Amino acid sequence: MFIDTHAHLYVKQFDEDIDSVIQRAVDSKVQKIFLPNIDSTSTESMFKLSEAYPNQCFPMMGLHPCSVKENFQEELEHVKEIQLSKNCFGVGEIGIDLYWDKTYEAQQIEAFRIQIQWAKEWKLPIIIHSRESLHLTIPIVEELHDENLTGVFHCFTGTIEDAERIARIGFYMGVGGVSTFKNGGMDKTLPEISLDHLILETDAPYLAPKPYRGKRNESSYIPLIAQRVADLKNVSVEEVMEKTTANAKKLFAKAFSET
Repeated sequence: MFIDTHAHLYVKQFDEDIDSVIQRAVDSKVQKIFLPNIDSTSTESMFKLSEAYPNQCFPMMGLHPCSVKENFQEELEHVKEIQLSKNCFGVGEIGIDLYWDKTYEAQQIEAFRIQIQWAKEWKLPIIIHSRESLHLTIPIVEELHDENLTGVFHCFTGTIEDAERIARIGFYMGVGGVSTFKNGGMDKTLPEISLDHLILETDAPYLAPKPYRGKRNESSYIPLIAQRVADLKNVSVEEVMEKTTANAKKLFAKAFSET
């Protein structure tokens, strides 16, 4: 089976046909889908979906860096409250985003550090958003890393050196639709990264792989990403599926121990 380790299937883009979206994923051998949270406005819909599909959808709780504003402390309290009261399978999506706006960079860094410490206490993996910020996120994770910290650098598009540093601390790199883009740059780095350090993701509804680029992404497209990884690494798609699934099972061990 495949695992989509990162999809926002609870957002409004799926309101009209979520049942069909889940069924298409299952039909495409995508058996489990991990749902990273955005902020307090998305929590209710995320848990509603995971409760409707408890064997397919697994909620994770965190504050997305793009939602870090003046009230980020209130948002963090919400994250903590939900984590302590509901069954969650990761801390995310957390991190730093310097692509859209750098106004709250200091607050993003603070929120990232706080949530990493919580993840260590709760012994849950972190799901890291690092758009235009690998130069900050990697050193922070290296600094705070210990035996209680695991996770994934979601939507990895860094250099080979970045990949080596991430692999050195036992973290994974999430590979999605960008790997299929002509100018995505992953054709240079993916061949150099061992499958031991990769997991698959869609980031649905965003970043749909070719030939659906520009359209709504969904979990059933995971096999297209797997095929691209297989082509770039000159291995079979079955090997990619087997290895990335094993990695995801290791990272999200809690989800697999409960199902």
